[in-house]
Amino acid sequence: MDSQKLVKMANEIAAFFEADPDPAVRSAGIGGHIGRFWEPRMRRALLQHLDQGAGAGLKPSVIDALKTHREALQPKA
Repeated sequence: MDSQKLVKMANEIAAFFEADPDPAVRSAGIGGHIGRFWEPRMRRALLQHLDQGAGAGLKPSVIDALKTHREALQPKA
C-alpha cells in the first residue's frame, strides 16, 4: 500500500471530524471510521507508517486516534 495515499485519506477523514470541539469525540470518530471502512491491510500499513516514521505527514488528530484506538484497529491474525 502506498503510505502517502493512506496518509492523505486519513487526513481527509480527520478534517471531517475536526469540526467537533471534543477531542475524545474526534478521536473516536476517526478511529471508528478507519476501523469500519478500511480493510485490514490498509489499517496494518497505516499503523506501520506510524511506527516507522512517527506518523510523518499525519495530522495530530489522526496520530492521537491511531494511538488511542490501536488495539481495535490492529487487524486480527
